[in-house]
Amino acid sequence: MAADETERRRLTVRALARVEGEGRLDVAVRSGVVEHARLDIYEPPRFFEAFLRGRDFREPPDITSRICGICPVAYQVSACNALEKACGVAVEPPVRALRRLLYCGEWIASHTLHIYFLHAPDFLGVADSIELARRDRGAVERGLALKKAGNAILETIGGRPIHPVNVRVGGFYRAPTRAELAPLAETLRRALDEALDTVHWVAGFDFPDVRLDPVLVALHDDAGYAIEDGVIRTSAGDRFPAAAFGDHVRERQVPESTALHARLDGAPYLTGPLARYSLNGGQITGAARDAAIAANLGEECRNPFRSIVVRAVEVTFAVEEALRIIDTYERPEPPCVPVAARAATGHGVSEAPRGLLYHRYELAGDGVIRSADIVPPTAQNQDVIETDLTDRIGEHLDLTDADLTSMCERIIRNHDPCISCATHFLDLRVTRR
Repeated sequence: MAADETERRRLTVRALARVEGEGRLDVAVRSGVVEHARLDIYEPPRFFEAFLRGRDFREPPDITSRICGICPVAYQVSACNALEKACGVAVEPPVRALRRLLYCGEWIASHTLHIYFLHAPDFLGVADSIELARRDRGAVERGLALKKAGNAILETIGGRPIHPVNVRVGGFYRAPTRAELAPLAETLRRALDEALDTVHWVAGFDFPDVRLDPVLVALHDDAGYAIEDGVIRTSAGDRFPAAAFGDHVRERQVPESTALHARLDGAPYLTGPLARYSLNGGQITGAARDAAIAANLGEECRNPFRSIVVRAVEVTFAVEEALRIIDTYERPEPPCVPVAARAATGHGVSEAPRGLLYHRYELAGDGVIRSADIVPPTAQNQDVIETDLTDRIGEHLDLTDADLTSMCERIIRNHDPCISCATHFLDLRVTRR
């Protein structure tokens, strides 16, 4: 682009929703300097926290699962963790194992959706997964088989693959028998080969040399790679429980977005697969560990373009973990512990595929919810996404508007913001002055 064209340059896009919708990106450049790159979530407020006020404390797992059709289990588990802490109960190990197995199903299904149908086309020079299927039918069939394996876990344990109905505060309404889990094991043994093939496939993509340096935040559990619960750990060396989340993380409203932006002790931070792997990668075991080594991930991965490799490794780990749980499964009897309401506040966290998901509930003595607070991964990552966009745009101002927009789309998809059913979610309008 000629120098006079870069004196004032404006790119405007529309529609990005937190769950299912579109996104808006507004970029302003003056005299070769990026003034701002704002990724705005502007869908009408959905008011889930307001919906929860005045409801019975047993209702959030069913209500909050509707926040996302891709990761409903994350909302259910974080809600259960918070409410069980508020009520002073702890579930037994067999229930915890079944909860982790259910969560493995979500990781497999959600990560696979992102890898094959949202992210991989960016690296392969195709417009979408339909064109990918024309060029490499086997790859898409592998992705569909993996996602089907994750959905099978969700349906067997949760009652259905989307918005499971078998989860309750204190455990489950019904626990499957060992015989009912046997078909899952057969499916997952086939899925393990498909997951390993996926790691090998994505590790061969061409990755730009990019590094992000914000503080990383993920859950940690000394017993193993944290999924369904844990303490909050940062790359700065801090550790704190879910109850202290609000002491460190503050959300703020920005005028151009209905989504809140979160910061950790006043600074942007990143949660999600890069954070999980970089902080807890040593706890990944078995074939998944071997695959990570073969993919040259190293002990830490801060390249957002290589997040697709980390997700593939996590799919492999989730398949192996699901097989381990099924192999050692003890049917919980009963499938839930009694939970009595009390006046208290509970905090719960879990690792959604996209990152740490926090819930807080304040209960009255009769079990009525007085207030609720939910902080999803996308709100926590939004400042880092904007910084990443600003830095990359500043390095590539020589690109045409079309190429610059394509690059921005790739950068956003690296972070997998919580958008379903949208591979190309940026609609561009350029105004130059």
